[in-house]
Amino acid sequence: MLSRFIRDLSDDTSGATAIEYSLIVALIAIAIVGSVTGFAGEAYELWGSIDSDVQDAIGNGPTTPPPD
Repeated sequence: MLSRFIRDLSDDTSGATAIEYSLIVALIAIAIVGSVTGFAGEAYELWGSIDSDVQDAIGNGPTTPPPD
């Protein structure tokens, strides 16, 4: 009885398949996180550049006219 259980356990590959799928999912998740992190940095720099350009175009805000 015990030897049959051990033989059946050693022939069972469903656990290995689950582990393989888990590793694939983990690698995909790592790739997604890396891509999003890289994109976030690029987007931050882009919006910072746009903000700087807008501030340069506007200047220091409205000025008061000189007195008459």
